[in-house]
Amino acid sequence: MEEVSKTMAEAKAQMDKALEHLDHELAKLRTGKASVSIVQDLMVDYYGAPTPLAQIANVQVSDARTIIIQPWERNMLGPIERVIINSNIGITPSNDGEVIRLSVPPLTEERRKELVKKAKHAGEESRIGVRNARHKSLDAIKKAVKDGLPEDMGKRKETELQDLVNKYVEQVDKVIAAKEKEIMTV
Repeated sequence: MEEVSKTMAEAKAQMDKALEHLDHELAKLRTGKASVSIVQDLMVDYYGAPTPLAQIANVQVSDARTIIIQPWERNMLGPIERVIINSNIGITPSNDGEVIRLSVPPLTEERRKELVKKAKHAGEESRIGVRNARHKSLDAIKKAVKDGLPEDMGKRKETELQDLVNKYVEQVDKVIAAKEKEIMTV
């Protein structure tokens, strides 16, 4: 019985991770507003070592459509600019010798639809993560029933697990619907 409870807790933890991952992925999708999350995961070659952008430069939002990146060392302007161009975020950097400015363009209808597709894909990945957690736990519950756990208790735990899965899938759907609405709002 204790093992089944532990399995349920592990499943819940994995489902929480799937939701966290979804939030992290959706934060990267730009919605026409400037946000440091657009560039925070970019890795810049810093003296031969890939380093997160935030560790070699000050990244801030100056207004609703502009991100300013000010490296702590001037010689990093070029590598940062190259990483932004190669990252395929759809923003062209402007370098004035002191800072790099990223002007976030308003989204076109086509780009909005593309971003909605990406959001839905991220949502599907999270649902898969939730279902994988369910699959692992179901196997553990069935094994426990085989090893002597009363069958009715096993069925109860399976139902409990399915309810948990339904709750998490519903949360994923809500998050995706909200992000879709945010992206499509002009």
